[in-house]
Amino acid sequence: MSKKRSFSPLHIEKLNTKSLSRRKSKVHIDSFAKPSLPGLTLSEFIEGLPRILAGEDFRQIVDLVVRAVHDEKAVIIAMGAHPIKCGLNPVIIDLMRRGILAGLALNGAGIIHDFEVAVHGQTSEDVDQAIVQGEFGMAEETGQQLNQAINEGVKSGLGLGEAAGKYVCDRNPPFLSSSLLATAYQLKIPVTVHVAIGTDIIHMHPEARGDLLGQGSMQDFRLFCSFITSLDQGGVYFNIGSAVILPEIFLKAVTLVRNLGYQLRDFTTVNLDFIQHYRPQTNVVRRPVIGGGKGFSLTGHHEIMVPLLAAAIVNRLEL
Repeated sequence: MSKKRSFSPLHIEKLNTKSLSRRKSKVHIDSFAKPSLPGLTLSEFIEGLPRILAGEDFRQIVDLVVRAVHDEKAVIIAMGAHPIKCGLNPVIIDLMRRGILAGLALNGAGIIHDFEVAVHGQTSEDVDQAIVQGEFGMAEETGQQLNQAINEGVKSGLGLGEAAGKYVCDRNPPFLSSSLLATAYQLKIPVTVHVAIGTDIIHMHPEARGDLLGQGSMQDFRLFCSFITSLDQGGVYFNIGSAVILPEIFLKAVTLVRNLGYQLRDFTTVNLDFIQHYRPQTNVVRRPVIGGGKGFSLTGHHEIMVPLLAAAIVNRLEL
């Protein structure tokens, strides 16, 4: 049995202290935010953000994208479907039309929601209600036509992104101008689509062909790897709202292109999401830039953060 110890309060009269003026501080008053005034311009608003933590990161990201565009380096967005459901297609399309965006990568859900926007002007069903009766994911046009687009396109040698974009453009639906796939196809901006079999509603439909989905997605992965080679020496890569698939795709692409002898140094990665997950933090923000570059995390709702960031970039480029 151990001996019971007794304790008494410490005497702290001889505590060592030093002057506040000699202590190093991480926050200085000249880094504080500036209050908003009536008639404030966007540039003045951005300048008024605190030069602390995400406020300073935001400015740096804008600077790095502007520099990439000026230096003709690639700016690439990889994103899940949630930004589409948040109504951000017009913002991303504007970046395409301005020549800011060099490539776009989506998961399988991304082409589904973009397709429904193009043909119907609406998307995002009420899953809680539909799943009770087994009706979730059973939209006839989505299942039939997107699988048709994939099957026909892949058989003719296209990847999933180009196949879907071509199909939508060829049919000229009522809301074509709101489609990421269609706009990218028209502007000859490559779109890659990366699927996991069984994760998307179109996989439940009888027209789905696993062999063609796999073939098209593999072709898009290799095209995506080509995207990644263009990030060297100043490119910027955004991961927006994908917690697993696209961060994993990105990590494999980074190691593959380096293995093949491509230089991939001194580039920027940015993860935007309203929750910071393990894989984006590890596979996008930290690991790829260990050999040179910088990774950032911006936490917030897509429907606020993406338009704000895009507006700041466009504003700087227009000055």
